[in-house]
Amino acid sequence: MTEEKQGLGLFKSRIAAWPSWAKLVSVAALLGVIVLVSKWLILLLLVALGLWPILVLLGLGILGVVSTRHGGWPWMKEWLGTKLKPLVLPALAVLAALILGGFVIMLTDNAAYQAIGAGQVGKGIGLAFKNLVRAYVALYQGALGSPARILSAIFRGAIGGEGLKPIMGAVRGPSDSLVQSVPYIFAGLAVALGFRSGLFNIGAEGQIGVGWLVSVIVGFSFPSLPGIILLPMAIIAGALAAGIWGALAGLLKAETGAHEVITTIMFNYISFRLSEWILCGPLENVQGTCRTKDVVPAAYLPKFLDHPVTMHWGFILALLAAAATAWLLFKTTWGYEMRTVGTNPDAARYGGMNVSRTYVLAMFLSGLLAGLAGVSQGLGLTHNIALGFSAGYGFDAIALALLGKSNPVGVVGASILFGVLRAGAARMQSLAGIPTEIVQIVQSLVIVFIAAPAIIKAVYRLKDDGDESRQTVFSRGWGS
Repeated sequence: MTEEKQGLGLFKSRIAAWPSWAKLVSVAALLGVIVLVSKWLILLLLVALGLWPILVLLGLGILGVVSTRHGGWPWMKEWLGTKLKPLVLPALAVLAALILGGFVIMLTDNAAYQAIGAGQVGKGIGLAFKNLVRAYVALYQGALGSPARILSAIFRGAIGGEGLKPIMGAVRGPSDSLVQSVPYIFAGLAVALGFRSGLFNIGAEGQIGVGWLVSVIVGFSFPSLPGIILLPMAIIAGALAAGIWGALAGLLKAETGAHEVITTIMFNYISFRLSEWILCGPLENVQGTCRTKDVVPAAYLPKFLDHPVTMHWGFILALLAAAATAWLLFKTTWGYEMRTVGTNPDAARYGGMNVSRTYVLAMFLSGLLAGLAGVSQGLGLTHNIALGFSAGYGFDAIALALLGKSNPVGVVGASILFGVLRAGAARMQSLAGIPTEIVQIVQSLVIVFIAAPAIIKAVYRLKDDGDESRQTVFSRGWGS
């Protein structure tokens, strides 16, 4: 291990000695290669998501072989405990939520009630359990696909000579899950950044609408521009518009002391009503539709693969935004000031930090991230904006920031979980007749169990290690 660290340190030192132009050329070349092979990387990612149970078993098998050289099962147990410890509580919270959600499904089964009412108690319980299994199988397949179908599609494509078409059909579930997670990631990052700065940005929903609207307007207003100019311009315009919209609440707090919860809620209503007037008035494409015209194809966020895979570059942008947010918060002076102001603004002010400027900056960046959620929807999926565009992403983002402990990595994980549940809900409703509201119940239960880990520890008899490092970072109280 020491030799590996020494080799890695030597490699880093050699790269650090390169001139700036060489580093830039290397980064550009690496990005170029990634773009060229992005189609295959995404396809591999989707296949891996669909085959995750098989990959987990394969990984455990490899780890078992490796453990024979390090002391066997005790070493393997310690290694797994160290690596998986942070995931235990979230995994058990999801499991508990699914179990309780299953009871809700069984207790709301009309066929089971009819059988029990006719005196056939055993048959009623059997019907309820059968409906539960059918519902969760549909939820899983709608979100992550069927491993058997994916393996069959790979065999048909590679050996049967059918190409990529059967594989793309088999990985539609994982694709839909990741696409659904894109606005969740952006919006969750927006609220998490606000929490870190001591601000409760409850206006992400309105900021999403502003970013969505402005990006679509730019996308269809300049049809003659090439995509290499139009697409970045639409993205930047939508993000900046939402950032400015959020900064207004920060400015009001900095200059007048107006609490951001109140102002951002009011800005939500302003955004909704303003969008309603614009969509049903000046920018209405066809009378009675309350919808804009479509953006030109040059402004579409490119897709990686053909239909039915809906995966687009918004997912990559979301991951880059998460990495940029983490770097800003934990590696820069601005991020340190934001976190210091969020912890104790009086101490930050005493230390010479400009608290008012930090509030405005934090709300601008929070609004910018939320706006990118709308941009990804407008340019990546709908290609327009219609009345009733609000899908609740901004309000769900509060739960995502809490689930992710206001950490960008945690927010990404929580967002993918919500994307999986949202993608599987539609198939569960269509195949099993279970309303999508059941998934919302599961999401709510996950939030409850994550927010109150003592419940999970008590139910599963886990030891309380007293680790406070993963406590949720939340904004201060109303009197701040």
